[in-house]
Amino acid sequence: MAPNENLRRLHEAGVSIWLDTLSRELLQSGGFAELIADYSVTGATSNPTIFAKAITTSDLYDDQLRSLASNGKRNTQELFFSLALDDVREAARLLRPEYDRTNGADGFISFECTPDLADDTDRTIAQARDLWQRLDQPNVMIKVPGTAAGLPAIEQLTRDGLNINITLLFSIERYEDVIDAYVRALTARAEAGQPLDTVSSVASFFLSRIDTKVDDQLPQRSPLRGQVALASARVAYQRYLAKFAGPDWERLEALGAKRQRPLWASTGTKNPEYSDVHYVAELIGPDVVNTMPDQTVRAFADHGEVRPTLAADPAAAENTLADAAAAGIDLAAVTAELEREGVKSFCGSYEQLLECIDGKLSAVAAA
Repeated sequence: MAPNENLRRLHEAGVSIWLDTLSRELLQSGGFAELIADYSVTGATSNPTIFAKAITTSDLYDDQLRSLASNGKRNTQELFFSLALDDVREAARLLRPEYDRTNGADGFISFECTPDLADDTDRTIAQARDLWQRLDQPNVMIKVPGTAAGLPAIEQLTRDGLNINITLLFSIERYEDVIDAYVRALTARAEAGQPLDTVSSVASFFLSRIDTKVDDQLPQRSPLRGQVALASARVAYQRYLAKFAGPDWERLEALGAKRQRPLWASTGTKNPEYSDVHYVAELIGPDVVNTMPDQTVRAFADHGEVRPTLAADPAAAENTLADAAAAGIDLAAVTAELEREGVKSFCGSYEQLLECIDGKLSAVAAA
């Protein structure tokens, strides 16, 4: 099959296409390799919800789980890590040619710290270091939530030389805090004589959830519906361009530092009134990542149009946010609520996952 033209052009416009899912079935069926070869996919992400779905709905993990249990491994979190990290390593292997081809600029797979640690800096640092060592692949990123407790963890882990994907970002202000933490960490590495060219990072800005929350507060015919998340992303992109410029950044870049790319997450369209490629087609520009569900990848392959939309009119994006504030939208309150809801949702998925593994262990013991 020839590579899809729409996705090839999207990639050439500067958008790295990452898949917002991972499962053993996708890996073993050849589906993931097909997406890399034919759909210009150059990375992937995972999270507790993704793995909960993968492990609870498939029997492809059962033999490995049975083997681990028979060898005395019974801690459910450790069993989860054993199952999931094997999938991550296989995805990293399939993406490694892209990582090598781009000299470490792309070709990453992300694995998330467990969400129960989202408000615990020290334990996040300890777990992230452990996961990084266990995976032992240069094209892996460890996902750390951009919570208040996550910020010092992000800075320390980056200073340690880990690749970090900052997740659950909703507000522009917190996004700027994340960039600052990244730059401080690279500066500390430079001052210590440590290499910068081996460190990569992305900052995952969640989008459709913003519109879902904001749209509920707007009149049905408001022109702001479906626009606030896009405006937030466009303003965030301008902050990205401004932060990664100037003499201080140029000194780090001369030492091999890479920009921390913005990543558009939660880009599957939730509102059927909007285009199914709404959060892809409207955010096209250089040096960004878009993590898409499989159906969104295929929708863009079918009918996506590639044109520069991300930075076409920065003033209009600022005006949209001002109009939203004038319409009574407290975006700071919305994004704070979304962060808490995101942590809670991931914790729920994680608990469901551990319960599923525990249930499968019981079935193995009874067999």
